Amino acid sequence: MKNIFYDKSKIDYGNLLFPRRALWMLLIPLIIEQMLNSLMGMVDTLMVSRVGAEAISAVSLVDSINNLVLQVFAAMAAGAAIICSQYLGRKDEKGCNDAAKQIVLTVVVISSVIMIIGVGFRKPLLHLIFGSVEEAVMTNAQMYFLITALSYPFIALFQAGAAFYRACGNSKFTMKTALIANVANIVGNTLFIFVLQMGAAGAAVSTLISRALCAFVVFYALRKPGYAIQLKNYFSIRPDLNLIVKILAIGVPSGIENGMFQIGKLMVVSMVATFGTASTAANSVGYTVIDFANIPAASMGLALITVVGQCIGAGEKEQAKMYTKKVLWWSYIGDWACNIPLFFAAGFIASWFHLSPEATHITLTILRCFNVVSLFIWPLSFTLSNPLRASGDVKYTMTVSIISMWLFRVGSSYIFGVVLGLGVLGVWIGMFVDWAARSLCFVIRFVSGKWLERGSLA
Repeated sequence: MKNIFYDKSKIDYGNLLFPRRALWMLLIPLIIEQMLNSLMGMVDTLMVSRVGAEAISAVSLVDSINNLVLQVFAAMAAGAAIICSQYLGRKDEKGCNDAAKQIVLTVVVISSVIMIIGVGFRKPLLHLIFGSVEEAVMTNAQMYFLITALSYPFIALFQAGAAFYRACGNSKFTMKTALIANVANIVGNTLFIFVLQMGAAGAAVSTLISRALCAFVVFYALRKPGYAIQLKNYFSIRPDLNLIVKILAIGVPSGIENGMFQIGKLMVVSMVATFGTASTAANSVGYTVIDFANIPAASMGLALITVVGQCIGAGEKEQAKMYTKKVLWWSYIGDWACNIPLFFAAGFIASWFHLSPEATHITLTILRCFNVVSLFIWPLSFTLSNPLRASGDVKYTMTVSIISMWLFRVGSSYIFGVVLGLGVLGVWIGMFVDWAARSLCFVIRFVSGKWLERGSLA
């Protein structure tokens, strides 16, 4: 039986690549892992908020830059997961391991260069992006940026290593690593922020240590036998230009996409900074909280990279479409399960952050607007894009994301936020317009089947 999604007659249901149990064994640890990752950011915000508005505003501003960098690393990790998943779908473990070695080499070089630039040019970068902010905020921001930039190679390596595990269908290990990171971060924050009175810098030191620890744990574990991907003798790795080109063919478009997305967000954050400290703090808290609401849909998007990547590698295009439809429905269920309770609990959650009455009011407004809009279009905007990427259709997702970000999010944010005088609420309305545009483009692409025409990259 054929429908607009997939042809059931072409699927051998007795020989599925991911039976229901295997799919859930991939999904559940991923959801928990993403919860732990979001919790880490929320804990940082909560603990720093007790230091004062200047500290939390500084962390918010610098994190908007850090998120740009981290999204570039996430794109490289996604490229790693796609390439390795496709090799594993073909049952080519040697090719997979060779690719993994080149991925490690690539992320080390790129992350080190970015770290050096961040450390060396942090002051002019902060002044260029954020202009004239309060002196206390800028002082905190410069110190926070210096320390967090030193963690770039560690987070890049951790994300790459985590991608290797997910490509193998093993998300349980990365979940455990995320738990270790959270414990280390909480202990570190308590010590450096409160005991040693280091303020925002203390949060940065704690982040640096926890990221270094995670990178070490992941890559130490990859030395052990028992996994499809095993990495040893790291210092003997030499560049393989053919493999690096393959990796960059996925990673560069995804990196440009994520980078431009975050640059657009930086522009928006810079716009928000002109609305005052209350608006900046509310925007920061809003983004921290919504991370939790997006966890199920985001986790299922990550899972689809592995699932669809292996399907493409094995030549099972109908299975790729079937799993995309199935997991997308699940992401909607998860999105509703998170956003509806959050809508009613927004006031209680906002009280955790010790905001001013003005900032609290703004936070409640943007959170509840987010909850309503997310119910309908967030999974289509962000979950559905990952199967397209996993098939190698990265240029399309890059083009859509860049155009939508700059034309709709940045443009609409300026119109609603500045021209119409809606402030932070206008900026978030601009974000919703961006989501709607993405959703439409990704749905059209998926239904057309053109995303499957590229074939295996492995």
